[in-house]
Amino acid sequence: MHARPVLLVAFAFAVMADPVSSVAYAIEAALRALHGDLALLLPTMGLVVGLIALVIVNYHQLVARYPQGGGAAAAAGEAFGEAWAFLPIGALIVDFVLTIAISSAAGASAIIAYLPAAAPWRIPIALALTAGVAGLTWFGHLGRALFAVMTLAFIAITVAVLARGIGAPVHPVGTITHTAAHGAPLAVALAFPVAMALATGVEAPSSAIAQLGQLDDDGRRRFGRITLWLTLVIVGGITLGLTTEAVHLQIGIPPSDSTQIAELAQRAAPGGLYAMFQLLTALLLLSAASSSFQAGPGLLKALARHHGARGGETGILPAVWGTTNRHHTPYWGVVLFLGVSGAVITAAGGQDQRLVLFYAVSVFMSFLAGLIAMARFSAREGKPGHLAVNVVGAVAVAFVLVINLARGEPIASLAAAALIAALLHRLWVKAGRPRGVRDAAAEAEHLDDPAA
Repeated sequence: MHARPVLLVAFAFAVMADPVSSVAYAIEAALRALHGDLALLLPTMGLVVGLIALVIVNYHQLVARYPQGGGAAAAAGEAFGEAWAFLPIGALIVDFVLTIAISSAAGASAIIAYLPAAAPWRIPIALALTAGVAGLTWFGHLGRALFAVMTLAFIAITVAVLARGIGAPVHPVGTITHTAAHGAPLAVALAFPVAMALATGVEAPSSAIAQLGQLDDDGRRRFGRITLWLTLVIVGGITLGLTTEAVHLQIGIPPSDSTQIAELAQRAAPGGLYAMFQLLTALLLLSAASSSFQAGPGLLKALARHHGARGGETGILPAVWGTTNRHHTPYWGVVLFLGVSGAVITAAGGQDQRLVLFYAVSVFMSFLAGLIAMARFSAREGKPGHLAVNVVGAVAVAFVLVINLARGEPIASLAAAALIAALLHRLWVKAGRPRGVRDAAAEAEHLDDPAA
């Protein structure tokens, strides 16, 4: 059965909502790590995009191996035994929480940048946005078409801002320095891992293709790969375009009531276009939060005890996490992610740039598990070319992890992912080590399927 091309295009752009929305705070995070040295910003973001390309090369292989979805969890579970699937699963759960928290906080920042008088209400605004997204999720999957529209609209408005910015007058704004804390190569190497939030959506196509039941394995494999490379082209193009324009217009570290991307848009395209840019930025960020509000509870639902298709009970979590309302939403999971994300937002003072420091850690733990698994497959199957790509990718991902962990704060994200993985493993052992855990990430994508 063939799917309509328009639906597949909508699905592809919906999957991109997370990485595209990350542009709103990743470039500023890199500049802050560079202590305001604009001269090093473009090389830093170029390195970020290059590493994303390297991860995508590896996930190109992973999608080919698992056309029915599953991502790093499926790969680690097959390569090393099902128990190892809990490491990427634990990492994904933490990533979903942080995606919700940082997207809502960044959405609040976009609002405050346009309405500075709202700055004292940063935390309440972020919490209200989180609750609003959770409330919409409560009524079921609103359709990836909405996410696709937000992504396409943001891309279009960004292109318009970039075009207007070419001839805009240069008026330096914010904190700009000309000397990083270290020599240029070292400064870039230490700064680029902070901006790797842009890579958080790479895992999405490898699991989301499980939703494409109307396609056969070859169709899902082909579509997943196309989505991966389209993500690189669009996210990489927007990132490097905005970075180049920020350097050209001399947009430094913004004041506390604004964001770098807002300052750029205001100077490149003041007036109505700037207002529209801020609105679409906030909406896209909330779309990313909504996606995690669906995927997170969906993963808990897949892990909850239920009757398997072949009879008998399977699953490791209490059955309550699989309880759904008439819209097929696992509402207790939504409540849990709302509570935890709200606590994270409050602890960070609603500051998205504070949360970015914790962000690209858990998902890179998942990447590392997937790439090491793929390296094992390549070695076992006698594919030296694939093995070289897998090893280089794993080393690069490990480097990002080490640099981020060296900052101190991200250790909390890694510890949370490891703790969740250990707890799930203990429940799995207690349940008699049921099979199928490695497929939980793929099953989570069937959140709105009554038969799931």
